[in-house]
Amino acid sequence: MPDWHSLLRPPYIFLIFGCILFFAAVVWTCIGKARTRFQGWVYRAEEPVVFWLVVVTYYLGGILFIGLFLCVNAVR
Repeated sequence: MPDWHSLLRPPYIFLIFGCILFFAAVVWTCIGKARTRFQGWVYRAEEPVVFWLVVVTYYLGGILFIGLFLCVNAVR
């Protein structure tokens, strides 16, 4: 088992950050509200376009960072 310091360096930080982003997107999809930087909370029923743009951004970011982790480990 690696120590905590080595988990917070690449490539493991990519996996941790990707899982956090993906988990946030799943939770926000289920509860129907998402946190934005400038507007605060955006609700699926009130502003569906903005809500889905935020959620899709988090899904893609999570997939991107998890894929980056897999690519970096494949090269090793």
